[in-house]
Amino acid sequence: MKLLDDPVYRMACQQFDRAADVLGMPEQFRERIKQPKRCISVSMPVLMDDGSVQVFWGHRVQHHLTLGPTKGGLRFSPQVELGEVAALAMWMSWKCALVGLPYGGGKGGVNCNPRELSLRELEMVTRRYTQEMMPFIGPQTDVMAPDMGTNEQTMAWMMDTYSMHAGHAVPAVVTGKPVSIGGSLGRREATGRGVAFLIGRVMEILQMEPQGTTAIIQGFGNVGSVAAYALRRFGIKIVGISDFSGALFHEKGLDLEKLEAHVLANRSLEGFSEGQWMSNEELLVQPCDILVPAAVERTITENNAHQLKCRILAEAANGPTTPEADGIIDEREDIFLIPDVLCNAGGVIVSYFEWVQDLQNFFWSEVEVLDRLYRVLEPALAAILKRAKERKISHRNAALCLGIERVMQAKQMRGLFP
Repeated sequence: MKLLDDPVYRMACQQFDRAADVLGMPEQFRERIKQPKRCISVSMPVLMDDGSVQVFWGHRVQHHLTLGPTKGGLRFSPQVELGEVAALAMWMSWKCALVGLPYGGGKGGVNCNPRELSLRELEMVTRRYTQEMMPFIGPQTDVMAPDMGTNEQTMAWMMDTYSMHAGHAVPAVVTGKPVSIGGSLGRREATGRGVAFLIGRVMEILQMEPQGTTAIIQGFGNVGSVAAYALRRFGIKIVGISDFSGALFHEKGLDLEKLEAHVLANRSLEGFSEGQWMSNEELLVQPCDILVPAAVERTITENNAHQLKCRILAEAANGPTTPEADGIIDEREDIFLIPDVLCNAGGVIVSYFEWVQDLQNFFWSEVEVLDRLYRVLEPALAAILKRAKERKISHRNAALCLGIERVMQAKQMRGLFP
């Protein structure tokens, strides 16, 4: 589709086509399952602090509504494009189906730089976006959550805007909210903890001992930082960390507490006194046992896949590995891939738990939330490894096949409305 022509969307379609070929999917289903249900783009005039009016563009893509409402994050980034949002919505569809959630995939984005906006301007952008999307969102239609550049406060503003129009509190319209207004315990840490849990399970499968094991994490945002601390609790040494400003590598291990304090004070890693400073690209090819890309899409490509020096590649970001790089990694056979549609599924799983708690007005303890999270991730990993072994396909193809297959079966059962 010319409307969605974007490298990330083409990549998501290429992955889908490969999995559809493995499944032997009939042609009548391919475009119907691949193409998004709705693509919504809106212009958003916002009054800025200096008295000027700036027009931002906001997008929301709802991939399918066959299994229930769409579910997915909202990101604020100057690089947001409609095609990228559509790709992320598609991946969310397979992710939700893979782990058995009653959702279709959704994704939203506003083309802005949140670092350049004041708190009041961020609130105005958020509320205007929510207002423009009002006809297309709701607890049974589309449920948003935080993503890159957004957080609990963003979700609180969205909930408030929607609730003011409804005339009563509607906490289930978004997830990732503060606990005080209907958020779930454990939601903020869920993605990072899920990443660490899966890495731990794979280390058991590979008979790798945590002591002496090293990890590099590309990205020190919510997901990367939580995963770093969780891995360290296993006894794993964190030797590399990066953010938008660059990367640090220290073979003796980085002090996470000092690093976090520096980032809180300076808003980036730049200027931290310990470790060797390098680019994000250089960090990816440093020696380690576990590599966790937890930043943006398309960071592992045909240009660097040959140079990776890890045993486990845990995709905490969405779409970090291109199809060309997949081919190289498959040929190498020395890297155990935990594909993104499983690896970072902890966030949407606990978002589902939050949605359920909001609908019931009955809330769980953090121990219950984490126990339920791991009970969902464990069989999903087992199913992927079983499918990969039976069909002699890659872990990514196995994961995508399981998710896509479940969406196809649901569409077959529901039929085609005239």
